[in-house]
Amino acid sequence: ENREAMLNSKSNRLTEALEEANKLFDGVCRAREAALDAQFLVIASNIGKEKANELHSEMSAFDSTAFAEDLLTFMGINRTEVEETDDSEDVPGGFLPSDAWQTVGEEALKYFRRAPTFHYMMGSFKSEPPVPKQRIERQKKASRGKPERAMPAQLKKMEESHQEATEKEVERILRILQTHFENDPNTPISFFDFVIDPNSFAHTVENMFHVSFLIRDGLAKIKLDEDELPIIEPTKPSGRGEEDSRAGARNQVVISLDQREWK
Repeated sequence: ENREAMLNSKSNRLTEALEEANKLFDGVCRAREAALDAQFLVIASNIGKEKANELHSEMSAFDSTAFAEDLLTFMGINRTEVEETDDSEDVPGGFLPSDAWQTVGEEALKYFRRAPTFHYMMGSFKSEPPVPKQRIERQKKASRGKPERAMPAQLKKMEESHQEATEKEVERILRILQTHFENDPNTPISFFDFVIDPNSFAHTVENMFHVSFLIRDGLAKIKLDEDELPIIEPTKPSGRGEEDSRAGARNQVVISLDQREWK
């Protein structure tokens, strides 16, 4: 009801109302009373905003024309004298003295004589947020059966080449063993003479490794001679199936061979 009176710049009605509301707020004990106080605060804030907008201060206004007149006067121009002798239109550079801008620069230098602030050329830190990393979801293990493991193509190719090389070497050794046995079937072939390379301990170990495949697959057999030394000979093919011919009892034997024994 008293909005117009409160908006008057010379009126203190808004201040008085706020002080009265502060006194009444001390006795608030119900929710409805607190809600009324909040409603009053909203209305008082709106009135205060309107009252501030209606205030005009002439000191804050900037008159560009007056500033230009004062600046020209400071630079040594008397506008009255210029108007009386207005014959300087054809003079290059106008009616400004030659040292006019130098005078302004020397005066402005007094107010800018301060240490420069420290700053980074490229910024003190990156303002952009970091790029979130993509979360790699782990594959769940299969509950039944063996999970299929992904193998790199290069490693798979290398393993296949090693496997092929091993198979070829085993076949080569089997042909050598069969050739020796066919040439002299009555003379037993010493296992150590067959696998040992006199010039290479590593090659000897490889030969023993490849011969173990022949024993495992039933293509050759090892037994002891009269002196309890191992001899090797290829197995004779029988009329039965391949699986039946290799289904006999097999024994695993571990052989220890170091470089001293090899020599």
